[in-house]
Formats: sequence, C-alpha cells, structure tokens
Amino acid sequence: MHEQVTAPDDCVFCGIVAGTVPCAKVTEDETTFAFLDHDPGSDGHLLVVPKRHSADLFEISADDLTATTLAAQRIATAILPVLGAEGVNLFNCSGEAAWQTVFHFHLHVIPRYRDRGKDRLELLFEPGRSADDGAIARRAAVLAAALQPGDPLPAGVGRGT
Repeated sequence: MHEQVTAPDDCVFCGIVAGTVPCAKVTEDETTFAFLDHDPGSDGHLLVVPKRHSADLFEISADDLTATTLAAQRIATAILPVLGAEGVNLFNCSGEAAWQTVFHFHLHVIPRYRDRGKDRLELLFEPGRSADDGAIARRAAVLAAALQPGDPLPAGVGRGT
C-alpha cells in the first residue's frame, strides 16, 4: 500500500501527531514526535517524525531535518540499554522506489539484536561484492562535480512547506 500524500489533511502521521489517529507514543518535543512502528522489524522499532508535514527528504526543511535526526539520536541512545539491544539502524526511505509507503518524512530507529526472535531484519545487499574500481572512480567523479562544498541546495530541496 502506498499512501502518497499531497496535503497534511490526508496524512496518517499528521493524524498521529494531532492525536486523531491512535499510536503507541514514546516521546515528543516541540518539533518531533516518536512512536512505535505498527509493523516492527525488531523489538522497539520506532519512528521519529517532524510535527510539521513534509513529504520526504527532498522537501523537509533543514531545521526539521536537524531536529528529527537529533531526536532519533537521543532516543536511540536512551532505548538501547533499556531494551538490551546490541546496535541500531537509523533508516529513511524517500520515494516509492526506496520503499517509502507513508509520504511524511520519518526516520526509523531500529534496535538490533543477535537474538533472531527479537529481530527479523536482514541486510538489504550482500557486503563484500565490490564493483569495478574504474566504474567506482567514474561515478565518484560525476558525484563530486555535482556536490561542490558550499553549493546551495537545488531549488525546492530542503526548503520545507
């Protein structure tokens, strides 16, 4: 199910923040709201969302992105020892091709365990399968040329709504 949202009125996460959609709330602050995922990849898997609606990584304001990321870091630091987790994944999906299903920016904070009874996630790719060094160098050059230090964000990126 893909829930592409064009307006906050249609957004399930905006409803959670507003209190009109039920959730298992963990914490909130002035800018962010965190709740347990209803389809968790591991015990304690939660989502951190900015209270202000933005569809994805390309739309969120720099201030909301910073606040959401710092909240995710604070939450991960606090919950890992409480849950006995051995690690954490911080994960964002932006766009349908990247598995985004709710179009309100969010970060997954996923505690990780060696105990497979607590953790059903698998690696998304097989490590140790390097690409051709020449292809990697060519791709690095293309990306480096597009990402000069101090360049402003492209129009419409990170400006928020």
